[in-house]
Formats: sequence, structure tokens, C-alpha cells
Amino acid sequence: MEPKTRILVVDDEQDIVQLVSYNLKKEGYLVEEARTGEDALRLVRERPYQLVVLDLMLPGLSGMELCRIFKQDPKTASLPIIMLTARSEEMDKIMGLETGADDYVTKPFSVRELLARVRTVLRRAGGGPSGAKILRAGSLEIDLERHRARAGDAALDLSPTEFRLLRFLMERRGKVFTRDQILDAVWKGEAFVESRTVDVHIRRLRAELEKTEAGKYIQTVRGVGYSFSEED
Repeated sequence: MEPKTRILVVDDEQDIVQLVSYNLKKEGYLVEEARTGEDALRLVRERPYQLVVLDLMLPGLSGMELCRIFKQDPKTASLPIIMLTARSEEMDKIMGLETGADDYVTKPFSVRELLARVRTVLRRAGGGPSGAKILRAGSLEIDLERHRARAGDAALDLSPTEFRLLRFLMERRGKVFTRDQILDAVWKGEAFVESRTVDVHIRRLRAELEKTEAGKYIQTVRGVGYSFSEED
């Protein structure tokens, strides 16, 4: 474990912060803490973090609002976020993912599960490219080394997960993949991720692409899954 991996834990419940921080430190991470969304925003703007573990229900600036701020700021848009939530309803999970969170953990959670998710999100965010360095389809271009995506003159605001999802489909254009196949490839077989997560990230990716003429490329194949196609 590299000691430079810095994680910010944001929660207004002291026992949760202590539990999460203690176990992350045992794993070798550098851990800092914030009790409010305002403090977390200030810290992230002052220094670099590799991951934020963020409570959904914070007083004042909520975790949902804070996540939205991070994802809308180009300087923090690629910052991985794991959302902590006491709510178990599917809609709350979907809202967290649609706001830009890379994963979520429902309270009460097991420490083992949280640590597994932390390792997985960090691994996904830090994965290096292989093969071709730039992928192109019409006006759409993704730079695998710089981890940037563009459609014409417009830069695309993609989370690390959305970028990996787009790369996976572009590298296999024309082929149709089921949700389970996409989960295995993009989420690396992570046991805690549900197939509905694919739908949420596809919807977010498509919404970003639809701001440009590249929106037509991500196609839904009814009853099967998704594909990347340059055909009209």
C-alpha cells in the first residue's frame, strides 16, 4: 500500500468517522476528517485527495450537494467518491450515482465491505491504459493517457467510471454486451455492484454525450444490453 494515498472521510457522526478512519489507517492510507460539507469543500480545494468517503445526510451543505459541486468543478470532477447513506431505498442509491458518486455503502455497513469498495474504486481510478492511446469515432475522441474525452471542441465531463465505460464500449464498437458482461469488465467483477448500476452510468454517460453530436453512439439493444455503434 502506498502511504501517499490520501482519503477524506466526511460524516457528522463521530463514531462513524472514528470507525472508518481507524480501519482505513490500518490499511495504510493517509486519512483526514471533516464533520460538515463546508469543511470538506474547503479541504478538497486546499489539497489533493485520491478518494472521498462522503455521508449523504450532512447538516447544511448535504453530501448530495457537495458531490454535485465536486463533479461540476473541472479541478475535482475526476475525484472518486464513495457515498455513505442510512437510506436503503433504490431511488436514493440511484440519485447518489446520478449526482456523480462512483459507489455507495448503506449504513449499517461491514468494515470489510467498505474496505473492499475503497480498494476497488481506487484501483479503477488509477488503472493505466494499454494498447491504443487515443480512440476516435467521428467527432468523439478519448485520450487514454491523459484520461480526457472530447466531442469536437467540447470537453466531456466524465467520472472515472463513465470514462472506463465509454472506453470499454468504444474499443469493442459494434458488439452488444449484457449488463453482467459490462459489470465484469468495467467493475472487475466486484461482488457488491448490482446490474442496475450499469443502467445508471449508461444514462449519465449518454446524457453527457447528448450535449454534443456524439449522443447517438451509445445504443440500447432491447432485451440484451448496450453497444457502441457509429451507424445511424
